[in-house]
Amino acid sequence: MIRISSQQIFSGGINRLQELNTTLNNTQQQISTGKRVNTPSDDPVAAARILKLDQELSRVETYQRNVNLANNRLSQEESALESATDIIQRVRELTVQAGNGSLSANDRRSISSELKERLGQLASVANTRDASGEFIFSGFQGSVKAFQQDPSGSWVYQGDEGQRNLEIDDGVTVPISDHGKGIFVTIPAAPTGEVTSAAPANERISGVKVSNQAALEGLSTGDFEITVSSIAPDEVTITGPGGAPVTDSQGNSLPATFAFADGEPIQAFGLEFTISNAGIGDSFAIDTNQKQSVFKTIENLVAGLESIDKSTAQGTAEFDDLIANSLINLDNAQESIVLKQTELGGRMNAVESTQQFLEDSSVYANEIRSELQDVDYAEAISNLSFQSFVLQAAQQSFAQVSQLSLFDRL
Repeated sequence: MIRISSQQIFSGGINRLQELNTTLNNTQQQISTGKRVNTPSDDPVAAARILKLDQELSRVETYQRNVNLANNRLSQEESALESATDIIQRVRELTVQAGNGSLSANDRRSISSELKERLGQLASVANTRDASGEFIFSGFQGSVKAFQQDPSGSWVYQGDEGQRNLEIDDGVTVPISDHGKGIFVTIPAAPTGEVTSAAPANERISGVKVSNQAALEGLSTGDFEITVSSIAPDEVTITGPGGAPVTDSQGNSLPATFAFADGEPIQAFGLEFTISNAGIGDSFAIDTNQKQSVFKTIENLVAGLESIDKSTAQGTAEFDDLIANSLINLDNAQESIVLKQTELGGRMNAVESTQQFLEDSSVYANEIRSELQDVDYAEAISNLSFQSFVLQAAQQSFAQVSQLSLFDRL
C-alpha cells in the first residue's frame, strides 16, 4: 500500500496545473503571433531550418538591392548613350548640310553656331550624374566631372579608366559603369595626310581615305612616309616610319614605288590620296592609326567652318577633306556608342536573369519557411479549446481534492 501525503497531492496538483497552463499559453501565443515556432524549444529541428532559411532570405534581399542598383545605373547609362547618339546624328546631318557647295560663308557660320550648341549638349550628356550625384562616366572618380574645358576651350576627359563592378549573386558580378574615355575619346579617326617637306611651298596632300581596309590591316604599319622620287615620269616612294620597308603579314617587303599624276588619286597599300604641286624631294606623311575624341571632331568642324576660305583651290580641297573626315569620325563615334549599347544590353539581360532567379529563390524559401513556422489556425484553435477544457477540469478536480482531510472524519 502506497501512502500519499497531503503535501504530495498539493505539489502534484500544482505542477500539473502549471504544465497545463504553460501548454495553453503556448497555444495562445501561437495564435496571437501566427507562428507555430516562437522559440527554439517549440521545435528544435524546425527552428534550426527556419534560421537557415532566414539567412538565405537575408542574402537574397541583399543581392536584390544590388540588382536594383545595377538596373538603375545601367538604365541611366543606356539613356545617356541614346541621347548622345541623337546629338551625334544631328551633328552629322549638319555636317552633310555644310558640305553643300552652294552655301555662303554666312550659312556655314550659322551651321557652326548650332554645332556649338550641340557640342555643349553632348558635354552635358557625357557629364550625367547618378542618383547619388556621382558622374557616371568618370570611372572610379565619381566626384570628378568627366569632361571639362581646358584653357583653349577644348573638352578634355578628367576621369580615370576604372570600371565599377557589383556582385548580384554568389560569384556573379556585373560592370555597372563605363569610363568616358573608352566611349567618347579613343575613337578611330579618319586617316590624315600632312606635308613634311623641309621647306614647304605650294605642294599639298588631300583626299586621304582608306580604299581597301583588308589590304591596309594586313600591313606591318599604319604610318607611311611619302617622298616624290621622280618627275617625268612622276613617281613616289612610300615607306614605313624611318624609311623602313612596308611588309605584309608574312614579312615580305612590298613594292615601294608608285606612279602618279599631279592632282590625280594615287592607290597604294589600301589607301587613296592625291598629291598636287609637288617636286622632287617633297615629302608627306599619312597616319591611319589616330584616335580622336568626338568632341575634338566637332571642335575641328566648327573651327573649319569659321576659318577655311573656299575661294582658293587649296581652301576648297582643305574644306572637302574636313567634311569627309568629319563624317568618317562621326560615324566611328556612333559605332563606338552602338557597340557600348550592345554591351549594356548583354549586361542588362544578365541582371534581369539574375533578378528572376533571386525572386524565385525568395518565393521558394518563403514557402518552406511558412510550412515550418506558420501556425495552422484551425488546429491551434481546436487545441486551445481542448486545453482550456482540460485546465478547467483539472482546476475543479484539484479544488475538490484539496478540501479533503482526515480531520473531517474525526
